[in-house]
Amino acid sequence: MPRGSVHIPWYATGFRADALEEALAEIAPVALRFGASDYAVQRSRDDRYRFIQFATFDDKESWERYWLSQLFVDWRARHSSWYQVPVLYEWYDVPIQGALAQEFAEPSAAE
Repeated sequence: MPRGSVHIPWYATGFRADALEEALAEIAPVALRFGASDYAVQRSRDDRYRFIQFATFDDKESWERYWLSQLFVDWRARHSSWYQVPVLYEWYDVPIQGALAQEFAEPSAAE
């Protein structure tokens, strides 16, 4: 079975989009501890309240360990007023994937 990519749509509630972005930046990297090979959070430029969180796992059981972990359950409870419910993720098979090796670094003040 091919790897899977999970897509989690988040929609921020009024005036909480920036706070939700920061909160997602905390929880998204945790996926690596549960076996994800990569993760990303994207924010729409057309609708600044809309986010999609991505993570790629070798199997759905690893994804479920992450999603149902006490850490993520507590995170969702703590931030529940920051996003609209229900949150319905989708699991996609990944038959092929590619990328260029790239370093992401914050630009220095001198640049």
